[in-house]
Amino acid sequence: MEQTIKQRNKNRLGEVNYNTNGSRMQIIKYNNSLDVVVKFEDGYITTCQYDAFKKGILKNPYDKTINGVGYLAEGIYESYDNGMVTKAYQVWCNMMTRCYNEKYQEKFPTYKGCTVCTEWHNYQVFAKWFYKNYYEIDVEQMDLEKDVIHKNNKIYSPETCIFAPHSINLLFIKRNAMRGNLPIGVFLQGSGKYLASCSILHRKIKRIGLFDTSEEAFAAYKKFKEQLIKDVADEFKDKIPKKLYNAMYTYEVEITD
Repeated sequence: MEQTIKQRNKNRLGEVNYNTNGSRMQIIKYNNSLDVVVKFEDGYITTCQYDAFKKGILKNPYDKTINGVGYLAEGIYESYDNGMVTKAYQVWCNMMTRCYNEKYQEKFPTYKGCTVCTEWHNYQVFAKWFYKNYYEIDVEQMDLEKDVIHKNNKIYSPETCIFAPHSINLLFIKRNAMRGNLPIGVFLQGSGKYLASCSILHRKIKRIGLFDTSEEAFAAYKKFKEQLIKDVADEFKDKIPKKLYNAMYTYEVEITD
């Protein structure tokens, strides 16, 4: 009997299987059915029961389980706390979805071509940045912004991102489909005149005026919008990072926006 057990243990040493994510794993040490050491192809080592190995239910924190790109990695930052998704994990998953989920991009095409820097594919790295930079303002929803500091930026990274109140984020949303081929903030009226209008806080629309040409309408829009952004920056001055405040104060609206 003892010989049979030793032979079985010997036979299971080196056994190969794949977990439910398709990652190759191999038994590198077999003490008994309740104490098995397994090494994944990427070098991650864990202990488990033999039954879990055979069923392929072992988890590897380096498996790219989030949109085929993101992985949890090993570290102190958890994805759940007392059964609830952590804020950092929620923001990270949403970012990954915007950049790598084709169905999401079909619904929101402005995110096509957007990417996440390689180091942020690792949740532990992103979470460390998150807890250093995240802040809250009253009841404001806080958005992860990638293109206020660096206009037209398509990459989420520590250098390009900042958290901004949702009411500030709304100032920079462009509705390309609504205006057609006209400059931003300009709409052709039935009268043949060009209307310059601008979204302001609380989703209200400000009619700036009617003009004979789209260029004149855009010039009026540009002046109004840049001043609006400065006014909002001043309103939030003592509540937002200086980096965000400065970016808003130097922001320029261009006819190519």
